[in-house]
Amino acid sequence: MVDRDEAWDFHLRSLSSNTRDSNFANDPASDPSLLNSVKKLSELCKAEKSEDLIARVYPQLNKIFQRSVASISESRTSNGLLWLAILQFFLDFGELVLHDADPSLRTFFRSCLSREFADPIVAEATLDFLNVNKRKLLTSFPTLLPQFFPLLLKLIAWNGEKLEKSFLKVFPGLMSPGSFLPLFPSLVDLPILVVALERVERSSGSLIGSSIASIQKSTAPEMLLALMDEAYTGSTIGDEGADSESEDSNTMAVADPLFLELLKDENDGLAERHWTSTRMAAALQVATNTPQSDRLKQALNMAPRLLDVYFTVAMREVDDSLICALIPLIMARNATLFRDKILSYQVQKRLLEFMLAAFHRSPHFIALLKKPIVDRLGEAYDSPAKTELALQLCWAIGEHGGGGGSHKDAARELFESLELLLYENLSSSRLGLRDSALSSGSSTSRKSQLRLLCFVVTAIAKLATYHRELLPRARVSLAKVARSQISNVRVWRRARDYLGLMNEPAICSSVLGPSRPSHGCMQNPGTVNWTDGGSKMIAHIPFYILGEQEDPPAHDFSFSDILPRRQGN
Repeated sequence: MVDRDEAWDFHLRSLSSNTRDSNFANDPASDPSLLNSVKKLSELCKAEKSEDLIARVYPQLNKIFQRSVASISESRTSNGLLWLAILQFFLDFGELVLHDADPSLRTFFRSCLSREFADPIVAEATLDFLNVNKRKLLTSFPTLLPQFFPLLLKLIAWNGEKLEKSFLKVFPGLMSPGSFLPLFPSLVDLPILVVALERVERSSGSLIGSSIASIQKSTAPEMLLALMDEAYTGSTIGDEGADSESEDSNTMAVADPLFLELLKDENDGLAERHWTSTRMAAALQVATNTPQSDRLKQALNMAPRLLDVYFTVAMREVDDSLICALIPLIMARNATLFRDKILSYQVQKRLLEFMLAAFHRSPHFIALLKKPIVDRLGEAYDSPAKTELALQLCWAIGEHGGGGGSHKDAARELFESLELLLYENLSSSRLGLRDSALSSGSSTSRKSQLRLLCFVVTAIAKLATYHRELLPRARVSLAKVARSQISNVRVWRRARDYLGLMNEPAICSSVLGPSRPSHGCMQNPGTVNWTDGGSKMIAHIPFYILGEQEDPPAHDFSFSDILPRRQGN
């Protein structure tokens, strides 16, 4: 007991000495004993559970915290660990001393972590602090982490995979109704964030101790312009010569918003990212052609894993309205990614899988998102990524009946878009289906184009099976494909098979109907409801035996028509 009282008095005097000592007035964290005293006093307060002791410590810690905040811009010492220790005291005993920790926490993010996120010791301590207090932060301060998710992404982007496990425990707390949509492009662009941070470091020195926010708000636009130009084009202001005042050389208009969006610390909503601009395309090309740093390689590995967690939480906890709003963003970003083959494959795979899962859970999304879906179908041949997206959209349209039985108008408009896509390719050699065109295009491109057209034909047949008022138009479309001389044999055969199925409505509903019972269509997949047909038909021979017959079988047939005869009989 005596030793404990002596320790208590010693550490309390240490706090009082720091608050009075003029040597530490402008930099309290420079006192080497201060951090240890704060931690020891917190431990003693927890052990004693004495309100009197807590009340004696709190004023000293609050005074040190406020002095650190006032002098942070002039401090040459890391404040992160000291601030985290004081914040832990505020969270543990805030109710007893009537201290609202929310302003202190936000001050830590804005004033301290924004300057020290690149310090590996502070970064690790911050994630440990957030994990230890995760439950309290999510219940008492639910908007804190979602507000500062860009800063936390900078932390993990810079410090890499060694902190990934700890960051993933915090990551679900970054998601809220206000951050769900803005978080998606930030995750997809994690490698580009690393490129931007590395450029800033090369241009302005170490990121530790200097706030990027102060660079963004600099009153010297020439310095900012030079920094952005070097970061995104690989050149400098001086490279543009005497004509630097021309419109073509003015990078501020495009690069400035993009730069500020990438390196911001707080969530200010969903902002447009001009990845399709010519300057951004040039910047991505420069980043692709330069050797990848270890930090960038780690970001390329982490981005798909972060998306996995993001999509898992989204399907489990996020409101349908937000998921519906996310799908157009997914479609827009599917073909606009950092130019790394492995990353592009892994991210695109996850984007398309989530989109299809969302359509499967909520088929009416297809009708609600009719306009962006039609737009993406119109871009089907702009790039391989857009072709694959259009292919998956065709499958979803057919599989889910264009949104369901209650969305007939949307289904009709989607059907018309599929028709247009089909007729465009029947009236020209755009797909390269003619023999003369096959030799000029690449094999991979031809295969993907043929695959898309097969999916278009299938979607038309499935959509007409779901909405029977479209059957006459579907028969016309498929008949044109079947009679076409430019169609590939696979496409031609598929169109002919679907036309044959449509003559037997019961079998057609079983084969081309929805894969699961839905409202207005209660038939289980793979079963034949003969009452749906115009007449009943009885056959004791399994249908698969007739699969190799080129011509449709007659209703009356014998086994000799199916089984080969033995020679000599």
